[in-house]
Amino acid sequence: MEKKFSSKWKASTKPRKQRKYSFNAPLHLKGKMLHSHLSKDLRNKHGKRSIRVKVGDKVKVMKGQFRGKIGKIASVDLKATRLQVEGIEIIKKDGSKVAFFMHPSNVMITELNTDDKNRMKRLEAKK
Repeated sequence: MEKKFSSKWKASTKPRKQRKYSFNAPLHLKGKMLHSHLSKDLRNKHGKRSIRVKVGDKVKVMKGQFRGKIGKIASVDLKATRLQVEGIEIIKKDGSKVAFFMHPSNVMITELNTDDKNRMKRLEAKK
């Protein structure tokens, strides 16, 4: 299969082409794939359903083996479209702990990191 990016792939219903689209997408489009749902009170406050995750946002895990856990985002991997939440680790067979990465669609933002003034300004402007 050719590796070049084409915006026509997202119109396809084939899972193989959708995976290829997300894998080969340029970084400015991969950033849009890093959006996560907002909690009800944040949704009402800002008038948006989802927003891009950032380090320092407080999130609640909605799916997977860590469902219900709450923590801050420790790191965000743009190229792999995944994030790591503080306090969520997998214990390996030898007893060592390893960070667990998850997709942004599996978490819900409960509290925003207000350090980025431009981000907050953009949110207020959308009202």
